[in-house]
Amino acid sequence: MSTPDDARDSESPDQDDAQDTAPPAKDKSNDKAAAKKKKVKDPDRKGIFARFALFLRQVMAELRKVIWPTRSELINYTIVVLVFVVIMALILAAYDFAFARAVFFVFDS
Repeated sequence: MSTPDDARDSESPDQDDAQDTAPPAKDKSNDKAAAKKKKVKDPDRKGIFARFALFLRQVMAELRKVIWPTRSELINYTIVVLVFVVIMALILAAYDFAFARAVFFVFDS
């Protein structure tokens, strides 16, 4: 039974090389001239203030979708974060103390 991989493996190396060649590069001077000619304003494009107003309306619509925590949840989450920060500060202080003692032990004269 033959698979697509078997058919691909049986192709000649000349066919692979033909697929890998890139088309010739275009002349960039013609591209720049064409880009300058295309600077025509789009009549459907809105001004900066209209786009900013649209952005603010979309932000307000997204904020209405947010499920805000209750007061008790907010207090609970705040306590959890503060306890975690204190624990991490104590661990960092312990490492700092241990490494400072080790440096003074090694380099003490």
